[in-house]
This record gives sequence, C-alpha cells and structure tokens, in this order.
Amino acid sequence: MKKISIILVVCLLVFTNVFSQIKNSEIMAFQNVKTESINVDGTLFYYRKLGASNDGIPVIFLNHLGATLDNCDPRIMDGMATRHQIIPFDNRGIGATKGTTPKTIAEMAKDAISFIKALGYEKVDLMGFSMGAFVAQEIVLQQPQLVRKMIMTGTGPAGGIGIDKVTPITYKDMLKGYLTFRDPKFYLFFNQNSNGKAAAKAFLKRIKERKENRDKKIRLGSFGNQLDAIKAWGQQKPQDLSVIKQPVLIANGDNDKMVPSSNTYDLAKRISNSELIVYKDSGHGGIFQNHEEFVKSALAFLNK
Repeated sequence: MKKISIILVVCLLVFTNVFSQIKNSEIMAFQNVKTESINVDGTLFYYRKLGASNDGIPVIFLNHLGATLDNCDPRIMDGMATRHQIIPFDNRGIGATKGTTPKTIAEMAKDAISFIKALGYEKVDLMGFSMGAFVAQEIVLQQPQLVRKMIMTGTGPAGGIGIDKVTPITYKDMLKGYLTFRDPKFYLFFNQNSNGKAAAKAFLKRIKERKENRDKKIRLGSFGNQLDAIKAWGQQKPQDLSVIKQPVLIANGDNDKMVPSSNTYDLAKRISNSELIVYKDSGHGGIFQNHEEFVKSALAFLNK
C-alpha cells in the first residue's frame, strides 16, 4: 500500500511538471504574450516582451512601414525567443502608442533610444526590418555604446538607390490590394510567382494568429509621416558607415522591389564587420519567406 502511494505521488509530480511545461510553452508564444506599456518622456509606449535573456542583453525589434505589434512574424518572434529575449514595440504615434509620428528617421531613432533607456537597458542588440533597419542605423550612429550587435534585413543605407521611390510603389500595390481584396504586403513583400504567392499566404495567415488583445491599427497620418521619413532618408547624403564597428548581419531577398537589393550589397560593403545573406527567389520579405533558415542564421550570429 505504501509503495502504491509513493508511485501515485511520483506520477502526480510528473504530471504537474509536464502540465506546467505545457502551460509555460503556451504562454511563451507571440500570439498570446501580453502587451505592456512604459512611460517614455510622458508618453506611454506599448511593447511585447518574449523569451528570456541569459546575458541581460535583449533584442530590440524595429518594425517596418505601416507596422504595429501585430505585424511581427510570430515564427520569427518565437524562434528568436528560444534563445534570447526579443522586444518589439510601437514607436511614437504607431499602434497604441500616442503622439505624433516623426517625419525623419533620425527622430524615430531618438524615440527608440529613449524607449530602450526607459526600460533600463545600457546595452542591447538591434534587429530591424526595412524602415526599422534605417532606424537601427541611426541608433548605432547616434549612440554606438548602446549597441552590441545588429541584424538588418530588407534594407539599405541613407541615399540608397530607389529608396525615395517607396511611396509610389506602396500606393500602387495598396490599390492593387484593394482591387483584389488582398493585404498590400502580398504584393509588396513577395515575388508574384508560385513560391512567392505561397509564402505570402502563409505569412499573412501567421500574422492573424493572435485573436485577442490585438494592437490598434496604424493611423493614416502616422503612415503618411513614415512615408515622408523614408523619402527623406532616400534623398539624404550617404552616411559614413565605416564608423560602425559592431558585428552586423545583413539579409534580404534577391528581388526586393521596395528597397532594391543592390542596396543590400552596398550596405554590406560599407560596414567592415558584416555578414551578408541573400535569399534566392525572394522579395522584400525574404526573411518571412525563409523564416526557418533566417532564425537559425540570426541565432548563430547572436550566439557567436
């Protein structure tokens, strides 16, 4: 009888542990992680924090044109969170964060720096996609001591070829999306062949996984300010990127229509301590189309 009781206790402990692990794994997913806020110079900035950081250095994720927290790819967020704490956020005037969205990338970077410092971090890794990687460049140029490593995807340098043409390209595909009842990212981020269309459908399905407590949609004025900032970034003089000494991982598709892929090669040449990944048969959203491979490369880069 005593042996049976011991066995029952052991089974109960094992079951409790397994249940706890399952519950924790459910919590530790981007689709249901809670949204938090922090006061940054009088404005509440909204963010989500996923995963744990063993070294105390989080990965700050900087998002793309028109994106709120709900536009982050859950597979990339979940993948990064297996080894690192990743923190995407809504910058000023975006999603639930109030205020007026800046019309320059430099001002966006200042807001991002203020957000990082408000969280109490003295050193972070940066991961930016598209416009977010423009902001990442500005952050490291403004405050290099704040950044340990950088991952920049779907992006290019200030003054890069074709970047100032993002507005007409975006509006054209927004109209196409409206006429075909599709999200414009179906056209903007992916090649319009069989591989690209399949990747687009999978990506757009993933970003709808979160059913509750979704972020607020971007406001039209904020979207317009972002477009103005991107155009100004594309028209400004090239910056001296040789001063960036941090390790940098650069990735893009080989057929980026928003930030032409030639900018990706140019960026890698101008940053001495950089690694370059170019995904074949991929567009602006190359990291989304190749998310499994990208996460492996990103984790390997950060863990060196």
